[in-house]
Amino acid sequence: MSLPLMPKATAIWLLENTALTFSQIAEFCGLHILEIQSLADGDMDAQMSGFDPITSSQLTLEEIKRCEADPGAKLQIKVSEYFADEPSKKYTPKAKRHDRPDAIAWLLKYYPDIPEQDICNLIGTTKSVIKTIKNKTHKNYADIKPRSPVTLGLCSSGELDFVIAKLSRD
Repeated sequence: MSLPLMPKATAIWLLENTALTFSQIAEFCGLHILEIQSLADGDMDAQMSGFDPITSSQLTLEEIKRCEADPGAKLQIKVSEYFADEPSKKYTPKAKRHDRPDAIAWLLKYYPDIPEQDICNLIGTTKSVIKTIKNKTHKNYADIKPRSPVTLGLCSSGELDFVIAKLSRD
């Protein structure tokens, strides 16, 4: 089950604005029931303001009312049409972001048939950056030195092997 954005802030909003049980809120937000109890008592994160899951299209009012009526029911997160087809973005630490062009160049050099989407998923970049490196129009193209994304710490060797194996199957 996917979790809502800003789980603690969402939990605070649900505590303040609904009659849901602590266990329902804890399960929906991916928090321990004692954290919910602490939020309700004001012991934890007293200055944090709530985040409305209805306006952010994570829950519907009908879903909240359904679960308020049945304390055993579980809240179901609403899958937004905007995010449904969106691939999950891989987080790259700020200190390693400058290494991405080198990794892209390495992948394009040794695996020229690799799909751009696989590069995006593997090292957490965008298709536009890949295209600028392919076209040699990247702003730092002169400084790019092809280096393995595994050596740079942008992906694991298992992830790279999976993409290469997938490439050889196609």
